[in-house]
Amino acid sequence: MGFMDNLGKILTRYINNNEIILGVTASNPRDREKIQKLRIRPVRKKEELIYQAECYVGTKAYHRNLSKEELPSVLVRAMAEDFRQLELESERHRLTVLVSKKGKVTIKEKEKNAADGQTDRIDFSHNRQKQYILPQDEPVPFLVELGVQTPDGRIVHAKYDKFRQINRYLEFVRDILPNLPGEEGRTLNIIDFGCGKSYLTFALYYYLKIMNGYDIHVIGLDLKKDVIADCQALADKFGYDGLKFLVGDIGSYDGAGQVDMVVTLHACDTATDYALAKAVRWNARVILSVPCCQHELNRQIACDELAPVLRYGLIKERMAALITDAVRANLLESQGYDTQILEFIDMEHTPKNILIRAVKKNHIKYHAGTKTQEELARLDALLHISPTLQTLLDTK
Repeated sequence: MGFMDNLGKILTRYINNNEIILGVTASNPRDREKIQKLRIRPVRKKEELIYQAECYVGTKAYHRNLSKEELPSVLVRAMAEDFRQLELESERHRLTVLVSKKGKVTIKEKEKNAADGQTDRIDFSHNRQKQYILPQDEPVPFLVELGVQTPDGRIVHAKYDKFRQINRYLEFVRDILPNLPGEEGRTLNIIDFGCGKSYLTFALYYYLKIMNGYDIHVIGLDLKKDVIADCQALADKFGYDGLKFLVGDIGSYDGAGQVDMVVTLHACDTATDYALAKAVRWNARVILSVPCCQHELNRQIACDELAPVLRYGLIKERMAALITDAVRANLLESQGYDTQILEFIDMEHTPKNILIRAVKKNHIKYHAGTKTQEELARLDALLHISPTLQTLLDTK
């Protein structure tokens, strides 16, 4: 419990120094059947500063008010018993706590710039606006350069959906941090296949390196030479030495050895499959994939039993897309990944709203006779489909 004692001392120091805790999020639950997430924020109650805790159990949210003196013990107990990840922001500090599955605790504390700690901007109301990972009212260099923010930090109205998408993506990144290697002096290697204009690639680097101090090396890969040149120029302009952009094809890229995390966002059709197969071959610890344009199975799928459904083109297209991603998720499971399919962003903002998140379990090797493989074989036979990812994994 030495590390937890250290956490308690840090939190007590904040309280004793009258440093207001602006927000706390505890996530990555040890048992998903119990508390799933805990959020804490400051509120004013009859001129007294207290903290409101909101915990989520299933689909229900429960609330409890805490005094500032209670806060350290509540958070220490939450991390010791219920969660593997905590992010805290105070007036003058940012604190991250990660607990690995083996019980190793990593505590990272970063002092904020003096300009960041302005208490007159804290909203203590019960119904304040949503708090994003990237600030809404402070200029973030790459967001300004890419036209999402104005130079004074305001979100450009036409780009607000993009701002929300970036922050939603960073929430997924935040949730997988405990699953990445945490050895001291170890550089995390991340590859982003099909990075395009690289809004999310820059966001990933900024969040991990600039905001949280991780030692990382990120490679963004895309076929568009002019886009890659612009992105690299921007990375150079901001001094992002650990961020490199290269022209290359997903299927043929072999310029990496050890890879910890693979990101593939909106890689069209089977390009997603080639990226996923590469991630499996590299034994990547984490995979984040938002598929796009799942045409392959739409061309293949045929089933007499489903003929009344498949005769409608739009229904067939959507059904084929969902089956494609479900098959991908199951194939990753068969390779030893704990896989989830999650909503990336609301359908009203983009139809490409499914994110596949896969986290390596314990280096489990592929076995053709597993239950998952048998189930997929029956599905392939029923629908007369031959998914590219299946073929790539069979020949890896």
